[in-house]
Amino acid sequence: MAINLSETATRQDRFADLVFEGGGVKGIGLVGALSILEEQGYQPQSLAGSSAGAITAVLLAAGYSAAELREIVRSLDFRQLTDEAWEDRIPLIGSLVSILKDKGIYEGNAFIALMRSLLEARGVHTFADLRHPIYGQDPNPLYRHKVQVIVSDLTDRCLLVLPRDAKAHLGVEPDELDVALAVRMSMSIPIFFEPVRFPNPVDKQEHVLVDGGMLSNFPVWLFDSGGEPEWPTFGLKLVEPDPTAVSLAERLPPGRSTRGGVVSYVKSLVQTMTEAHDRLYIEKAQFARTIPIETLGIRTTEFNLTLERADALYESGRKAAREFLAAWDFNAYITEFRSGKPHHRRAEIAAELAQA
Repeated sequence: MAINLSETATRQDRFADLVFEGGGVKGIGLVGALSILEEQGYQPQSLAGSSAGAITAVLLAAGYSAAELREIVRSLDFRQLTDEAWEDRIPLIGSLVSILKDKGIYEGNAFIALMRSLLEARGVHTFADLRHPIYGQDPNPLYRHKVQVIVSDLTDRCLLVLPRDAKAHLGVEPDELDVALAVRMSMSIPIFFEPVRFPNPVDKQEHVLVDGGMLSNFPVWLFDSGGEPEWPTFGLKLVEPDPTAVSLAERLPPGRSTRGGVVSYVKSLVQTMTEAHDRLYIEKAQFARTIPIETLGIRTTEFNLTLERADALYESGRKAAREFLAAWDFNAYITEFRSGKPHHRRAEIAAELAQA
């Protein structure tokens, strides 16, 4: 059964805000974890995500259930989303020409067409269609819409939370911003996908917008406010088994080798940075409300992912959420982490590194 954001839950202890981390094709694990939250009756109030997390959050806000999202993923050939321009087909140097010309190898048109199709099926076009049924007039703009999308603005060198920041930075009213376009912005992994170039109609400045994970891949803090929270925020985080154990060659896209020169090298650096982002250090208070989903060594840009590996990642998400909720105690969380006492993991991280 779909999680219906328009209904008020009968028990407030099943309210929750959800923040989804980005991770390319690894986002399948997020859907697995979501399915357990759904089965246990959690009613999301506010959603947010970056990159693949933005895709999950937006489709959930549009009314898709975890089961429906799983079927979408299982029927999708990710290679169809790697649409190349004419210059990419130039022998030997095509990818390099595309990077120099468009700042990315893949066009991203196939992705935005798919996203628009999925959203239009649920009557969603702009963020006006995702106004929160209860908090749509809230003084805090973070809560007026069901979902917020994290984007990195290379022009202003800042993090954008859309639609909240749409007017101030992009010159567009939040309700008028195209939802599919916002997700396309957030999933624009540098080098792999062309950035979105958005001209501000007010000041005429062009904004170059890329993957939100470049600045904040896991903004679990986004919906926090002063005092004790009325309900929890759960972060769904994709965890590498051991980022340091994966070689450069293993991080290259399938079929490519380090002999591919600068293109393969730069792509590998970007992928490594994206996957290792924010893995080393998380505040203990944030870690306590995080569902850590093991990614089974699957790469962010493993576009030739087999159905078997996709199903294994989905089950990894279910396992992570099941184990997390079995130990979750909201009252204990408030007592331990929202009482004003500082809690840091620095000493714990240092000890773990010393033992490595």
